[in-house]
Amino acid sequence: MKVTISIIKADVGGYVGHSDSHPDLLVEAEKHLSRARTSGLLLDYHVSKCGDDLELIMTHQRGVDSQEIHGMAWDTFVACTKLAQKMKLYGAGQDLLSDAFSGNVKGMGPGVAEMEIEERISEPVIIFMADKTSSGAWNLPLYKMFADPFNTAGLVIAENMHHGFSFEVLDVKEHKKILFKAPEEIYDLLVFIGAPSRFTVKAVYHGETGEIAAVTSTQRLSLIAGRYVGKDDPVCVVRCQGIFPAVGEVLEPFSKAIIVEGWMRGSHNGPLMPVSVADSTPARFDGPPRVVALGFQLADGKLIGPRDMFADKSFDPARKQANDLAEAMRAQGPFEPHRLPLDEMEYTTMSSVMKRLAQRFEPL
Repeated sequence: MKVTISIIKADVGGYVGHSDSHPDLLVEAEKHLSRARTSGLLLDYHVSKCGDDLELIMTHQRGVDSQEIHGMAWDTFVACTKLAQKMKLYGAGQDLLSDAFSGNVKGMGPGVAEMEIEERISEPVIIFMADKTSSGAWNLPLYKMFADPFNTAGLVIAENMHHGFSFEVLDVKEHKKILFKAPEEIYDLLVFIGAPSRFTVKAVYHGETGEIAAVTSTQRLSLIAGRYVGKDDPVCVVRCQGIFPAVGEVLEPFSKAIIVEGWMRGSHNGPLMPVSVADSTPARFDGPPRVVALGFQLADGKLIGPRDMFADKSFDPARKQANDLAEAMRAQGPFEPHRLPLDEMEYTTMSSVMKRLAQRFEPL
């Protein structure tokens, strides 16, 4: 059975500030998606949140980039924005960068990760959702899941994974893509994905069969809007077990706190903290950045779940490490490497300050 998994997210208003999603927004989104399932547009859905981002997890048979699915998601975000405006929530509708839907939400602000698959006898998937970070935040975890044998034992001892995986990498500034094969080209791959502000992993494919293994949202809001309007807060879908890494191998990269860009005003580096949905409420300096993981079993397109995977106490050390790193980074204040480098600050006041002071710079 062919099934499309679509994750479409947007920040339609923060409660309080950028720290959380108001429960009424989730209720409003639930109404819209329930009607879509009743009408037959959706096979199933789950409404969730990560920080101040509203997350629509949907299954259907309309394929990727479906105008009907994207239109329904857009209408849901618009309705939730109106509700957020009534409650005077912060930044109501900030991710909706267009006044009208034009057939596809890509390039309109919301983040999108979709894959069409042939559902297996058993189809476990993990949906990752992040807040206060950028689309390149998935680069290191995806590399560890699909190319690092110290993380994923199956690359060594499972015959159906021994041929490795291929990584589709996007240049988000030049709008180009390239495919790297792992393990053959991991050194070349790392040259690019080690610079996540520009190069992001869009998708991962099984090296032998070509089946899609993972897909991410790669929207860069500042590049779309031409100004700072909030961080990308990306989502990622990963298939597990069988010819793909086991669930534990997919979660293992988050057992250590990795440094990502985002945090306060989207202008700082900080640790990505794995948390339960209930704890995805970044408040300390609007952070540190958070990631949640919801696990589902697909059954004829039905979403059996979710399991809140990072509610596991074994991730407590990663959370402590994230807090310790946050403390160390905050001590740097407005200095790099806590603050992002200048070329990543072009959508803040940096460009206007440089223009205003241009005449005061003298040649040596």
